[in-house]
Amino acid sequence: MTRSRMDEGRAGDELARRSSRTSSGADSRPASSERSPRTEDEHLFQAPSPQRSRDMLGEPWRVMRIMGEFVEGFESLSDVTRAVSMFGSHRLSEGSQWYDLARETAHQFALADWTIMTGGGPGIMEAANRGAADGDALSVGLSIELPEEESHNRYVNRGINFRYFFVRKTMLVKYSSGFVFFPGGYGTLDELFEALTLIQTGKIHDFPVVLMGAAFWGGLIEWLRRELVGGGTIGAADLDLCYITDDPKQALEYVTRRS
Repeated sequence: MTRSRMDEGRAGDELARRSSRTSSGADSRPASSERSPRTEDEHLFQAPSPQRSRDMLGEPWRVMRIMGEFVEGFESLSDVTRAVSMFGSHRLSEGSQWYDLARETAHQFALADWTIMTGGGPGIMEAANRGAADGDALSVGLSIELPEEESHNRYVNRGINFRYFFVRKTMLVKYSSGFVFFPGGYGTLDELFEALTLIQTGKIHDFPVVLMGAAFWGGLIEWLRRELVGGGTIGAADLDLCYITDDPKQALEYVTRRS
């Protein structure tokens, strides 16, 4: 599905939503205390309410837009066969030790002919895409619709914009042969634990996960060992599903050997 078709479809969806709101009358309008969703994910996850009951009649058609995003992602990434995805905070900008480490790590992978995939944003994502550019490798950015945030950093040479987090997550797993995590916040942890869950439950196999920065990740691993392994909610072997290092070359060697 081409970008123009996607845009036409989205424009049609928006027109349909506006028409539905206009024709439904005053009783169907949201209460004054409700604000309009700022992203499609937020709109999707809004719970049904009496004020929104008429608007909810069009919800099943949202499946078509979601399907279109999957098709666009599959088409755009179909030639990517050897990629590593890198994650980390958008707040760790140029000049921080983690930015420099992410750039160097991506550069090492690029020199070994790996494609670098990120969320396409600033901070660690920019650093990884920049490292890919340093090594003249394919630099992919899979961005997500967020309020007040730019689409792609300037080092992305193939970018795709997504409206739905779960579609983007599927692409990051499907077209990656491994994940490398740098310090980050909730989003980074979300991607980390989703990857570990998929590995633990056998949904993906031989999928290496690297945690860059022993000082940052050490406390989390210790907590997992003490509380989860100690409490019997995971097995001791589950801690071996990720590999901690501070060395970009060790990260490259681990991912290459395990993928």
